[in-house]
Amino acid sequence: MQAIVAVSENWGIGKDNDLLFSIPEDKRYFRDMTLGKVVIMGRKTLESLPEGKPLKGRRNIVISGRQGYVAEGAETVTSPVQAAELVAGIPSEEVFVVGGGEVYRAMLPFCERALVTKVFSSPEADRFFPDLDNTEGWSLVSQSKEREYEGLRYVFCEYKRK
Repeated sequence: MQAIVAVSENWGIGKDNDLLFSIPEDKRYFRDMTLGKVVIMGRKTLESLPEGKPLKGRRNIVISGRQGYVAEGAETVTSPVQAAELVAGIPSEEVFVVGGGEVYRAMLPFCERALVTKVFSSPEADRFFPDLDNTEGWSLVSQSKEREYEGLRYVFCEYKRK
């Protein structure tokens, strides 16, 4: 299993149930990496998507603590452990954790890799991804050349569990 996320300099990922950044190349990267794969997300993340609908072309698994919660077009589970059990037989490179903050924290122990778009900006955030540069057991294994979009500088990074 792996996480895919875009973070600010202080590892912020969102504010008021919305992403901090909208960078076309990052959106394409997310689409290309996750299309045809399994994505695991929280209920709030699902509800923040256009029309609150699951991502097309992917098997969507939604974690919600709300008993009886149904997400049309997605499978629902009530815990991160249930999500991990549901994908246990699927190769890890086929499964992506896509947010939000609570789900990233809960699912990170199951992840072997994290694909992180680091944006060199620090807008206000109320949701964060764990700082993998300072999290024991994780190491940065690759980083792209710096890119820029509308004044935002960013890099694509790959972290792996040691």
